[in-house]
Amino acid sequence: MKHATSNSRTQSAIILAAGKGTRMKSDLPKVMHPALGRPMVEWVADAARAVGCGKVVLVIGHGADTVRGHFAGHSGIEFVMQMPQLGTGHAVDMARPVFERGALGEDVLVLCGDGPLIRARTLETLLSVHRGTGAAATLATAVIPDPTGYGRIERDAAGGFLRIVEQKDATPAQLALREVNPSYYCFRTADLFDALRRVTNQNASGEYYITDVFELLLKDGKRVSVVDAVPPEDVLSVNTPEQLAEVSGFLSSRSAPAAGARA
Repeated sequence: MKHATSNSRTQSAIILAAGKGTRMKSDLPKVMHPALGRPMVEWVADAARAVGCGKVVLVIGHGADTVRGHFAGHSGIEFVMQMPQLGTGHAVDMARPVFERGALGEDVLVLCGDGPLIRARTLETLLSVHRGTGAAATLATAVIPDPTGYGRIERDAAGGFLRIVEQKDATPAQLALREVNPSYYCFRTADLFDALRRVTNQNASGEYYITDVFELLLKDGKRVSVVDAVPPEDVLSVNTPEQLAEVSGFLSSRSAPAAGARA
């Protein structure tokens, strides 16, 4: 079922799906572990297609053949390889050749393949705010009781967005923030790839972060919008078998009371 978006602008999606998932204790690529009977990444791809993404680009790496094989019969899916893996910014930049071959959408959603709790209606809100505010980039955030492990959203005195701070790079004051980054992003495609050329790996992990793009665009004088659109119960991404079981339980309870209805 295709959900309507706010206007006639077109959109594509890039889904990060290259990770090994060491803590899953399995040879299966992380994003291919099943949540309620379907690979995690399929939930994410379906949400992107539901909001009208004409092209979904999967950034693959570990177990690439397994991911390709699963999506072999799906139209509108493309694959790019990330090997070696140098961070989320590097992963997104691997999709640059696909977008340089032709216009695949004026806007692009960037999502993580290990977040099967994603809902199409959240992406609709993200796209609506992005376009309604004329933003170069928009991110959906969540406020959760325990922000451990997530990037924190730092705001200025007036409540405006300043930056995303990864946990490894955060000060004690930043670690106390409870507004987090669940990795739901929307960019004007040209602005995204322009800024990615300027992302560096000068951080505690030595990686190229997609999250640095937002601060770069602000410094360019472009608008970055933030919408607190992700319910706390939808934030959990999967890093362990225990979290996978928890997410599957959420998906099951979500569908049980609304037989036949779609989120």
